[in-house]
Amino acid sequence: MRTPQVVVDDAEIFAHHEGGKLSVALKEPLDTQRALSIAYTPGVAQVSRAIATDRTLAAKYTWSNRLVAVVSDGSAVLGLGDIGPEASLPVMEGKCALFKAFAGLDSIPIVLDTKDPDEIVETLIRLRPTFGAVNLEDISAPRCFEIERRVVEALDCPVMHDDQHGTAIVVLAALIGAAEVLDRDIYSLRVVISGAGAAGVACANILQAKGIRDIVVLDSKGILHPGREDMNEVKTELAQRTNPRGLTAGLAEALADADVFLGVSAGLVPEELIASMAPKCIVFALSNPDPEIHPDVARKYAAVVATGRSDFPNQINNVLAFPGVFRGALDAGARRITEEMKVAAARAIFSVIGDDLGVDHIVPSALDPRVGPAVAEAVAAAADI
Repeated sequence: MRTPQVVVDDAEIFAHHEGGKLSVALKEPLDTQRALSIAYTPGVAQVSRAIATDRTLAAKYTWSNRLVAVVSDGSAVLGLGDIGPEASLPVMEGKCALFKAFAGLDSIPIVLDTKDPDEIVETLIRLRPTFGAVNLEDISAPRCFEIERRVVEALDCPVMHDDQHGTAIVVLAALIGAAEVLDRDIYSLRVVISGAGAAGVACANILQAKGIRDIVVLDSKGILHPGREDMNEVKTELAQRTNPRGLTAGLAEALADADVFLGVSAGLVPEELIASMAPKCIVFALSNPDPEIHPDVARKYAAVVATGRSDFPNQINNVLAFPGVFRGALDAGARRITEEMKVAAARAIFSVIGDDLGVDHIVPSALDPRVGPAVAEAVAAAADI
């Protein structure tokens, strides 16, 4: 079954983006002299003096404690690749719009004209008084791992690279749903992840945090295993704790009798390899706009199929995760977004489906208004403050 595709012409798209998609709205009107004297001089000076005396008051009397900085260097934007900061700005504006629509959070896009990790980290350290959380976005691997790690260590506020963890959270939610609808034991599933970039590594991490142990990860050169000498530091570390059966070849060996295929790369998968998977298998072909295997072909062999596209059932969309994750972290006053909080977010996404669970409905719609509040509540409850 295919969901009818919404067709939008180029003129409407460009008209919607003209002048940008964001604006700043006032919480109180500035229509009298009294209102002006309260919002600005002389009244504002009293607030500034109070904050100068006690800097913690900035959290109460400015928006900084609830403001999310959406930060990118434009090096890995959607499926467009390294298009630069200017071209990435429409995407970052869109991300900010989603924060507002689905979590009620204000956010600001910040695109940086540098790919140097030192400069990016230093910039965010200097900007820290302005915001209360950082959503890293569309930064290429493997730099994204170092940048996220260093920003997390440097700042005392929630930080998350959504391309990694937003994808991983929704993948876990979808896998919980698929296992439930197929009456499968999620912990015994043999999972194959094609792609060892930002999303692939994060997916492996969250599936392990959930308790799934048989995970095999591949990059463009084959299965990650300790005997390979052509891997970066991130892949080498991942190879040490995945692939428990010691596979060493490529996708054909990995997919033979596998229960789950998770595609987070642009590589195509031949139909015969999907046919070699175990009965009642699960296929998540998430490459956009062209899945690793067409969903209609995958359905010949798989009991559940999901993609990243909106015109097929079971869309795995990051908007199900990141607005609620940040809202929950900020509500709880958390300084970190932990693996436990991410797993809690995945469970919350799945919980929204309820009695509507089915092979073509393993995750809620990206537009379901119940998701954001459910995720925020679960994340806040799981926060290690």
